[in-house]
Amino acid sequence: MVTEEQVLDVLRTVYDPEIPINVVDLGLIYGLEITEGGDVSVRMTMTTPQCPLGSYIVEATEQAIRGVAGVGAVHVELVFDPPWDVSMIKEEAAREAGIILDTPTAEGDNSVEK
Repeated sequence: MVTEEQVLDVLRTVYDPEIPINVVDLGLIYGLEITEGGDVSVRMTMTTPQCPLGSYIVEATEQAIRGVAGVGAVHVELVFDPPWDVSMIKEEAAREAGIILDTPTAEGDNSVEK
């Protein structure tokens, strides 16, 4: 059976090309559901609704998930509520990327992984 951990691990290989942080640690993954049959649904956002690379990131997300053994259908839903903001970036990832956050990161953010 496909696990949430497997999907999150593979999503850590997907990066926003403009920001050197993967989509999980960037806080772009809002929800993740896996059926008993291995179908995976992801709710995710972009750093801005006008993200010029949004379709590329969604496609990379879908392809990464399809690479997990046992995955059936993959559905990625792009949402913008709540709007993404920098406080959703995992603090350690921001530090490693050299990003200085003016606002504290929220450990209780909207991302899947707390």
